[in-house]
Amino acid sequence: MELRVLEYFLAVTREQSISGAAESLHLSQPTLSRQLKDMEDELGKQLMIRGNRKITLTEEGMILRKRAEEILELVKKTEHEITVSDDIIAGDVYIGAGETDAVRLIAKAGKRLQTEYPDIHYHISSGDTTDVLESLDRGLIDFGLVFGMIDASKYEYLEFPVKDVYGILMRKDSPLAEKTCISPKDLWDKPLIFNRNTCNGDLLTSWLGKSISELNIFATYNLLFNASLMVDEGLGYAFALDKIINTTDNSNLCFVPCEPRLIADMSLIWKKYQIFPKAAKKFLEEFQTLLGKGQN
Repeated sequence: MELRVLEYFLAVTREQSISGAAESLHLSQPTLSRQLKDMEDELGKQLMIRGNRKITLTEEGMILRKRAEEILELVKKTEHEITVSDDIIAGDVYIGAGETDAVRLIAKAGKRLQTEYPDIHYHISSGDTTDVLESLDRGLIDFGLVFGMIDASKYEYLEFPVKDVYGILMRKDSPLAEKTCISPKDLWDKPLIFNRNTCNGDLLTSWLGKSISELNIFATYNLLFNASLMVDEGLGYAFALDKIINTTDNSNLCFVPCEPRLIADMSLIWKKYQIFPKAAKKFLEEFQTLLGKGQN
C-alpha cells in the first residue's frame, strides 16, 4: 500500500465524495476511483459505501482512516527530523500530557529555550494515561506526562518535584460543599464520576475502601473538563486534581480535598533506547536542568 493512496483515501473521507476529492487532489475522477478500488482489492475488504450523495465508511474503512492519519503524521514528523540542517537546532517537540497544573514546568523549560532556540516548537496533546501511553508507544509523541507508577522496563522517566492533590469536584450547593475535607464514608452513598482508568486496588479505590462494584459509579471520563460539565448539571461528584477546573466566585463548582490526603505522583517519560531528534534532545536536557535531575 502506497502512502500516496492513503492520502487519496483520506481526501475522500474529508470530502465525503470521490468527485470532491478528485478536484482537491487535481486528479480525474476515474483515476481516483481506480486507485481506491485497487486498494480495496489489495486489502480484500470494502472500505467505502458509495451512496448517491456521499461516501460513508465501513467499519474497516474507519479503522484504516485512523491508522492512515497516524502513518502519514509519523512520516511527516520523520521527514522533518531527518532534513533539518546539522548546523541548526530546530524542529518540533511532541508531548502528551494528563490534565495537571504541572504542565507549567514543561512550559518553563520551553520558555528557557525560547530565546536561544526560537525555531523549536512544542505540540501538547491532552489525554489520560491510556491516551498518552498509546501515542508514545506508536511513536506519535516524544514524551508523556503521566501519573502513578512507571513501567521501568519500557520507559525512562523523570519524576516531577511537585505533587498534585486529589479532591472532589462538586456543585457549591451540594450537601458536602460546606465540609473542609472529604472522607471516604462521605462518598459511599453518592453518585461518583471517575476517570476511566480507575480500577480495583488502585489509589482511589484503596482510599475509598470499597470495590468498584460496591460504589455508585454514575459516569466515567478521560478529560476532566467534560466531567466538570456533568458535575455542573448535578449528575454526581467527580474525583479530580486541584487547580484544573475553575472554581472561583463565578463558577458553580467547588473543590474539596480528600482526607486522608491523596497525592498523585507525576513523571515525564519516554521510550527506552529512544533516539531523539535535536529539538527533543535539547528540550530534555533543559527539562533535566530545570528539575535538577539526571535520567533514571
